[in-house]
Amino acid sequence: MLKTSLRFSHELLEAVVTPGDTVVDATMGNGNDTLFLAQLVGEAGHVYGFDVQETALLNTTKRLEEHQCIKQAHLLLQGHETLGDVLSPEEAVKAAIFNLGYLPKSDKSIVTHEETTIKALNELLIRLEEKGRIILVVYDGHDEGKVEKSAVLDFVQTLPQEKFSVLNYQFINQRNNPPSLIAIERKTKR
Repeated sequence: MLKTSLRFSHELLEAVVTPGDTVVDATMGNGNDTLFLAQLVGEAGHVYGFDVQETALLNTTKRLEEHQCIKQAHLLLQGHETLGDVLSPEEAVKAAIFNLGYLPKSDKSIVTHEETTIKALNELLIRLEEKGRIILVVYDGHDEGKVEKSAVLDFVQTLPQEKFSVLNYQFINQRNNPPSLIAIERKTKR
């Protein structure tokens, strides 16, 4: 069977992230991706987690503590657009993941936006290691999500193919707007 965007996102990350790597969860949400990344990098690695909602920070902290993975995590109650203020320009990032849209079972008026997402992408691209990956799982079943998806697709299509490969993966015949996936992989050294 074809994989869902969420399952495929984890396979794409698992293929490149190794113990000791530095990775980013740009939208912590309920902490599922943060935990997944923390388990991949192990205690020698480092996960930066960003979210603007205190609920996301609390849920992620609890999830990481329950699985003894809090030690390798640096969780921030701030938007992913501040990534450039947190990581030094020299800090190499092996992978990052975004879940664009809103936090499930929370205030649906708090959503990600194309301006902040593209700013975060630019910061990640200058830090992304060779063969590193940035994954965006895009939930566009709401008006703001459609605008953000369009802007992000426009942005990633401009990335030079000599340096990056970009994949757009989505189901096109399903109801209820299942999420799509955008994957960016660096081909050449930073």
